[in-house]
Amino acid sequence: MRRTGGRLRRGRRLAALAGVLLLCAWPAASATADPAGGPGRPETAALYVSDYGNNRVVRLTCRGAQTTVPLDGLVRPTGLAWSATGDLYVADTGNNRVVRLPAGGGEQTTVPAEGLSRPLGLAVAADGSLYIADSFNDRVVRIGADGSGQTTVPTEGLLHPWGLAVAPDGSLYISDFVNDRVVRVPADGSGQTTVPAEGLSQPTGLALGRAGDLFVSDSGNNRVVAVSAGGVQRTVPADDLGNPLGLAFDARGRLHVADAFHDRVVRVDPVTGRQVTLPSDGLNTPTGLAFPPGGDCPRPGHPGH
Repeated sequence: MRRTGGRLRRGRRLAALAGVLLLCAWPAASATADPAGGPGRPETAALYVSDYGNNRVVRLTCRGAQTTVPLDGLVRPTGLAWSATGDLYVADTGNNRVVRLPAGGGEQTTVPAEGLSRPLGLAVAADGSLYIADSFNDRVVRIGADGSGQTTVPTEGLLHPWGLAVAPDGSLYISDFVNDRVVRVPADGSGQTTVPAEGLSQPTGLALGRAGDLFVSDSGNNRVVAVSAGGVQRTVPADDLGNPLGLAFDARGRLHVADAFHDRVVRVDPVTGRQVTLPSDGLNTPTGLAFPPGGDCPRPGHPGH
C-alpha cells in the first residue's frame, strides 16, 4: 500500500508539473507596446493584466479602453504587483527575471534577484520589499525595498509556489501549487502553517478581501474559494470559470478574476455573485491582475466612468 500510495502521489505531482510546464511553454507571440499605455502616472481607474500568450501587459480602463504598457522583451509574463509609490513589477517568467517600471516614467529595470527559475507570483509588503514566487526553485525570495539583500523566506516542502499575498500584519500567504494547499508564514518567519482550505486542486492566484478573508483561485476545480479568518470556507458564486489564475480587488471590494481558459477577465461581487466580463481585445491566457494603489472605477454618473 505504501508503494502504491507513493506512486499515486508522484503521479499527481507529475500531472500538476505538466500543467506548469504547459503554461511556461505556451507559444510566444509578438506584441507592440503603445507608449500611451505607460504607467508614468498610473491611472488608478484601470486594471493591469499580464496577457501571457501575447507577451505583454495591458491596461483596461473603466471606459473600456485597452492599451499596452511599454515593457521591452517580455516573454510569457505572469505575476503583477504595485508598490505604494506606483512602481509596477512584472514577473517576466520566460526570461527568468522580474522587471520594474518606475512611477513617473523612467527606464525599465531588472530587479536584482539571483538565480530565479520561472518566477510566477509577486507581492509587495508595506515596507516596500518585494516577494517573488521562484517557482521552479521551490522557494519564495524577498528583495529589500532598496533592491538589495535578497533572502529566502523560511518555508517547508513547497513544490512550485505560485500566488502570493501579504496580510496587513506582514504574514505571507503562498499557494503551493503541486501540494494542493496554501501556507501562511508569519512576518517573523516562524511557524509555517497550512490554511484550512478543503479540496483545493492546483491553487494559483491569491488575494485578501476587506474583512481579511483569503481568496484562492482553485484552478484545478475551476472555481474561486474564500476562507475566513475563522477557517470557514465558501465558494465564490462565479459562473463558468475555466482555469482561473490571477485575482485582484478594486477599492470598492469587487473581485476580478483572470479566467485564463476563456481569455477574459471577469468582475464578481463576492457576496451576490453579480458578474460581468470586462471589455478587452485579443487577450490570450490572461494570468496576473493588479490595480495601482487606490485603483477603482467611479460609480455610474460620476466623472471618469
